[in-house]
Amino acid sequence: MAIGIALIVLLAQPIMLILGALVFTTMMDGGTRLLGRVLPIGRGWRLTIVLLAVVAFLAYTFYLTGSSLAAQAQAMRTIVEAQVERVGGWMQQLGITTTPEDLKSLAQQAMSSMGRVTAAVGTAVGAITSGVMMLVLAIFIAVEPKLYERGVAWMLPMNKRAHFYTVADKMAFTLRRLMFGRLIGMAVEGVGVWLLLWAGGVPMAGLLGILTGLLAFLPNIGAIISGVLIVLVGFSGGTHTGLYAFGVYMAVQIIDGYLIVPMVAKRATDLAPALVLAAQILLGALFGIMGLFLADPIVAMIKVYLEERSKALAGTTILKSDDKNGD
Repeated sequence: MAIGIALIVLLAQPIMLILGALVFTTMMDGGTRLLGRVLPIGRGWRLTIVLLAVVAFLAYTFYLTGSSLAAQAQAMRTIVEAQVERVGGWMQQLGITTTPEDLKSLAQQAMSSMGRVTAAVGTAVGAITSGVMMLVLAIFIAVEPKLYERGVAWMLPMNKRAHFYTVADKMAFTLRRLMFGRLIGMAVEGVGVWLLLWAGGVPMAGLLGILTGLLAFLPNIGAIISGVLIVLVGFSGGTHTGLYAFGVYMAVQIIDGYLIVPMVAKRATDLAPALVLAAQILLGALFGIMGLFLADPIVAMIKVYLEERSKALAGTTILKSDDKNGD
């Protein structure tokens, strides 16, 4: 047991990168399967179309908005720092013994508490390298996933392989539905925030929309971070603008939480919010930002494994009971 824990700690970075690649593979596989319903062509061609579509979308988006977003990002940093100082002054007026420096120190401590993976992936070169490694590994697996599934099955005893295939298929289905729901939620939140903030004249609506969409991948924590950013930037334009920005954030979260998630993600796996949040806290402390991103998929896979194992054990118990009754 101790040796296993030590290996997990030592191999934390490659383990999280492999899990991240599997999540990317799931999204690619989902798009490939969805495209197969309308295009009767080979899997390789469908996967190529999916990858080219994603690359084209990202290139088009950054080509149109890259320069303006860079300027907005710098301006947002200045606004957020100024708003933090205002919050610190307001707290002092209420008699709360804190200063803006305390708030900044708290944020720095929160960032420094991230684990070993954050340190390895935190630099620009490390982030690019890790991203490329995950993407390449995900593409290789997505081209022929059954090949790697058989490879893992061959390492198991013969009497365990059927159960492994069942669990693997269920995990893949669950992750596809979970990631599909997550992508839909990201699109709804990102586009919704952008359009509504733009219509209300809130500064940096485009950048806030993109950040909200990206942070929507993180359940619970992502919504809190995006909400804080939206409210801080909104109040920089005045009280009415800040209240409007807060209303936009609440409306988008309600639509996503009560319409999108129940219709899509919860059909595949109904994860308790407290369980997901606890996993995010634990994995975030152990593995950093990668742990936060992968907490939800990891919990979903563990849940599927435990459910299928429980079914298998229940079936074995029933068979043994029938044998005893027959005797």
